[in-house]
Amino acid sequence: MPSEPAIGRKEDQKHCIQHYIRSPDSQRKLYKRTLLIVVISQIFGGAGLAAGVTVGALLAQEMLGTDSFAGIPAALLTLGSAFAALLVGRLSQRFGRRLGLATGFLSGGIGAIGVVLAAVTQSVPLLFLSLLIYGAGTATNLQARYAGTDLAGSTQRATAVSIAMVSTTFGAVAGPNLVEVMGTFATSIGVPALAGPFILGAAAFTLAGLVFLIFLRPDPLIVAQAIAEAKRAETQHASTDLSRGAGNSRGIIVGASVMVLTQIVMVAIMTMTPVHMKHHGHGLSEVGLVIGIHIGAMYLPSLITGVLVDKIGRIAMAFASGVILLSAGLLAAFAPADSMPMLIAALALLGLGWNFGLISGTALIVDATHPTTRAKTQGTVDVTIALAGASGGALSGMVVASSSYATLSLAGGFLALLLIPVGIWYRSDQKVAKSENMSM
Repeated sequence: MPSEPAIGRKEDQKHCIQHYIRSPDSQRKLYKRTLLIVVISQIFGGAGLAAGVTVGALLAQEMLGTDSFAGIPAALLTLGSAFAALLVGRLSQRFGRRLGLATGFLSGGIGAIGVVLAAVTQSVPLLFLSLLIYGAGTATNLQARYAGTDLAGSTQRATAVSIAMVSTTFGAVAGPNLVEVMGTFATSIGVPALAGPFILGAAAFTLAGLVFLIFLRPDPLIVAQAIAEAKRAETQHASTDLSRGAGNSRGIIVGASVMVLTQIVMVAIMTMTPVHMKHHGHGLSEVGLVIGIHIGAMYLPSLITGVLVDKIGRIAMAFASGVILLSAGLLAAFAPADSMPMLIAALALLGLGWNFGLISGTALIVDATHPTTRAKTQGTVDVTIALAGASGGALSGMVVASSSYATLSLAGGFLALLLIPVGIWYRSDQKVAKSENMSM
């Protein structure tokens, strides 16, 4: 009688969700528990994310024997993350965050194993295919930030995103600084040194996926959807409320634009920095230090950033992101290539500017979406972000090969200034909406 236990489980799940609908205190407890699970998974996910970022370009350069295509790994990672973001978003919308996020991370682990095998066999096609699959882990690492916002109040959303992101710091900073250690380990077992960090990536992404698969119960998105439906049923003007909450198109466009622009600038400059450093005599340990600090700046300030986004506003922080990214581009362009302190400062500013843009943009997206369509919309937005990053990564190698690292850095810095007119456009719409509400 296999159907009876299944029915029983469904009834238990419905009863559990009904309990959360009726109890605000239980909702708050589930919100905190969900954040804890996200934090644990993000520590592992950050380590997996860092592996490809640190040595992906160097591995491709070594296997292909040219700098012109050194940006291809970043492009493949972000292209793979685009497809994965869509898949994870759709899976999450239909089955909940648990299944969507676990699938994404476990796929990333499989991709990392493929990269190691490609390095051992010197197979470029396998390398490119594996990097595409590995991108699923990168996409899921970003998608996981949304899980913490499902049960957050409107004044907690950016803070919830920031808590998820700051926990990524521990793994993301440790990963690049283990490049040399993992390289030594890899050579001891007959694997090329540059594939060593991907061994770490395989273990890290797999553990992150298992954390979600085992512990993310009850699912926060399913509970949030049930709460939204219950509120809608209790409201006399349900259809009006739902249509108003289902999506603020300008908010979605602006939030996506902020994240797309910051992603292009960050990926382009970050991708070519290890190659730039290697050409000027820096070793793997120095590359690992610079990228480790960069990734730390991407995630570590998040806790403060989230509070600032919630307190002083999404658009103000998007403006700050543009100014900081411009400063990073200028510093990277004019810093002496042999100056570690200047390179560290430039890459730290690059990470900080990305952090401001991602958290403010994410908060705008969450504000503008309704739980019944939120995960699907978030997945679609992250596809756009990933494709933008893929473009930045692919073009970065070509720009440097045809011109210079300084040209790339300057172009990226000035591109970030587009965040200012985007924010002004959004604010103008908000003023119009306020004046219309006051006149009614």
